[in-house]
Amino acid sequence: MKNIVFIILVVAAALTGFRQTENRIITGTIIGGDDKLPVIGATISAKGTNIGTQTAVNGQYRLSVPESVKVLIVSYLGYETVEVKLGTSNLVNVTLKASNNSLNEVVVTGYGSTRKKDVTGAVSTISMDEVSVPAYNSSTPLAGRVAGVAIQGNPGSATTIRIRGIASTPNGTYGYVAPTQAPPDESYKGITDNTFNDARSTPLSTFSVDVDAASYSNFRRFINGGELPPADAVRIEEMINYFKYDLAGPTGNSPVAIHTELSSAPWNTSHRLLRIALKAKTIATENLPASNLVFLIDVSGSMSSPNKLPLVKASLKMLVDQLRPQDKVALVVYAGNAGLVLPSTSGDKKTTINNAIDNLDAGGSTAGGEGIKLAYKIATENLLKNGNNRIILTTDGDFNVGASSDDDMEKLIEKERESGIFLSVLGYGMGNYKDSKMETLADKGNGNYAYIDNITEARKTLISEFGGTLFTVAKDVKLQVEFNPAKVQAYRLLGYENRILAKEDFNNDKKDAGDMGSGHNVTAFYEIIPVGVVDEYISSVDPLKYQKPEITTPVVAVSNEMLTIKFRYKEPTSMKSQLSQVTVNDSPADFEKTSSDFRFAAAVAETGMVLRDSKFKQRSTFAQAISIAKAARGEDTEGYRAEFIRLIQSARLLAKTAMVKDEVEE
Repeated sequence: MKNIVFIILVVAAALTGFRQTENRIITGTIIGGDDKLPVIGATISAKGTNIGTQTAVNGQYRLSVPESVKVLIVSYLGYETVEVKLGTSNLVNVTLKASNNSLNEVVVTGYGSTRKKDVTGAVSTISMDEVSVPAYNSSTPLAGRVAGVAIQGNPGSATTIRIRGIASTPNGTYGYVAPTQAPPDESYKGITDNTFNDARSTPLSTFSVDVDAASYSNFRRFINGGELPPADAVRIEEMINYFKYDLAGPTGNSPVAIHTELSSAPWNTSHRLLRIALKAKTIATENLPASNLVFLIDVSGSMSSPNKLPLVKASLKMLVDQLRPQDKVALVVYAGNAGLVLPSTSGDKKTTINNAIDNLDAGGSTAGGEGIKLAYKIATENLLKNGNNRIILTTDGDFNVGASSDDDMEKLIEKERESGIFLSVLGYGMGNYKDSKMETLADKGNGNYAYIDNITEARKTLISEFGGTLFTVAKDVKLQVEFNPAKVQAYRLLGYENRILAKEDFNNDKKDAGDMGSGHNVTAFYEIIPVGVVDEYISSVDPLKYQKPEITTPVVAVSNEMLTIKFRYKEPTSMKSQLSQVTVNDSPADFEKTSSDFRFAAAVAETGMVLRDSKFKQRSTFAQAISIAKAARGEDTEGYRAEFIRLIQSARLLAKTAMVKDEVEE
C-alpha cells in the first residue's frame, strides 16, 4: 500500500513539473501626459518575447502574457518609450511623457546624435535613402530611438540606417530617421485638386456621393508606421466621411435627409465654407432584408503575412456573428485557381462557416478575374429577389493572373452589377497594396470600399457599421449645386475629384453614381469666394476675337439665396430616380458658433489639404487643424476623434522631419 501511495505521489509531482505555464491577462489604458487624451495605436509588448498588441478605441488594450513576463514595454510616436514592471495587479494604466528626443529634435549623425539647434553651417538636402554610416572612433555607440525605430551602431563599425531627408553640412552628414513601411510598389490613382470655378460661366457643380472611408484608415497605417502618406493616397472626402456626425434622419418616405451649414473658412476667413450633409435612414437589424452573401477571399501567396489573411479570417468571423438564420453565406477563394470552399449556408450554422474560414491558407498566384466570375455565379444561383445580394471581396488588390487590368475589371463588374448583385471591397496589408484597383472595383460594383488595418477597424466596419456596410437604402445618389452669381464669384469642391459628373449626368438615370447604406452619413464641403472679395483665385481671360460675347443683363441679387442644392437618388430596386432640393441663404454663422461637427469636419478637411500639400491650402496648418479638432472633439464615445488628434500631432512631427533644411536652419 505504501508503495502505491509513493508511486501516486511521484506521478503527481512529475505531472506538476510538466504543467504548462499559465497566462495572465493584462488590461489597461494608455494616455498622453501632455493632454490626458487616450493614445490609440500605442504598442504594448512583453519584454523578451514577440508578444504584443496595440491600444484600441479609448486607448485601451488587452494582452495575454506568460506568468514569467515581468516587464511591459509601451511606445508611441512622439512619446518616450517606457518599461513598466508588472506587479500582482492585472490592471496596468500608463501615462506617456512627450519625448524630449522627438522627431523634430533628434539629428542622427555618422558619429553619434545631436540636436538640431547645435547643427550649424550651410545645408543641402538629398532625397530619402539608405545610408551606410562609416566607421567612427568615438567610444560612445551610435544610438537613438525615433518613430519607434532603434538606431544602434558599435564604435569602429559601419551601420546602415534608413533616414528621411539627408542633410549635408560642412560638419558632416545628418538626417532624420523615419521607418519606411510603404514600399514603392503600392499604387494609387493620381488626384488633381478641384480648382475654383467661376460662378457666371460655370454655375453648376455636379458629383456622385461617396461613403467610402478607406483613405482614412490607410492614412492611419502610414502615420502609425512613422511615414507621411503619399499625396495621392489622401482622398479628402474619405477622410471626412470616416467619422460619424450628429445628423437627424429623414422623415416620411424619403430615404435621405439633407442638412446644410455655412460659415467662414478657417484657412481663409474672407472665404465662405459650406457643408452639405446627408443622412440615410437607419433600419433596425431585425427589419433588414435577408442577405445572400458571397465571401470572395484572396488566398494567394501575397496574402500570407499576419496583417492580411489572418486578419481577414478574424474580420469575417466578426461578420458571421452578425448573421441571422434567414441570411446565407458562401465562400469562394482564388489563388492560382478559383474554387468554391463553402456552398451557400444558412447564417445560423456559424460553426460550419467559421470552420471553413479557419481552414483557409495562402499560396500561389492571383487569379482575381476568375474568382470574381465564380463569385457572381454563386451569388446569382442563390439570388434573393427582394433581398440584399452582395459579394464581399477581401484582398490586397494584387491581381496578376487573368483579367487583371483596371479596364478589364471595370467591364466585368459593370456587366455583372446589372443583376442586382453589389460588390464591396475590404482591403488588407501593405507593401504591394493596390488601392487604385480596389477603389475601381467597389465604385463599379455599386458597393463600398474600406481598408482594414487592424482588428479595431474590422469591428468598426463589420459590426458598428454593419447596416451601412451591407444594406443599401439609396443608390445612384447625385448632388448638383447651382450657385447664384449675384452672391458667389467662384467656388471649389473639396475632394470628390474622382466623383465629378457632367451637368447632363444629373438627370441621366443610366449614369451610375454612389450608394448610401442604412444609417450612412455623407459630408461635402464647398469653399466659396463671395462677390466683392478681391482674391488671387479670381482670374480673367482676354476678350474673344472671333465671336461676340452674349449680351447679358447684369446679375442683381433679387433675394438672399446663395445657392440651390438638388439631390437625386433611386430606391434600391428601382431604375427611376427621385428629386428633392433645398436652398441656402447668404447668412453665414461665426465659425466658433457652428456645430462641433462642422468644425471637426473642417479640421479633417484642412488636414487633408496639408497632407496633399494642396495649392489651395492657403493658411492651412497642422497646428490650426489640431486646435480646431480639439475644441470640436465633442462626446467622442468611441474615441475616433481623439485618435485623429493624435494622428495629426504625429503627422506634424513627421512633416517637420521631412523638411530637414528648414528644421536645421531654425
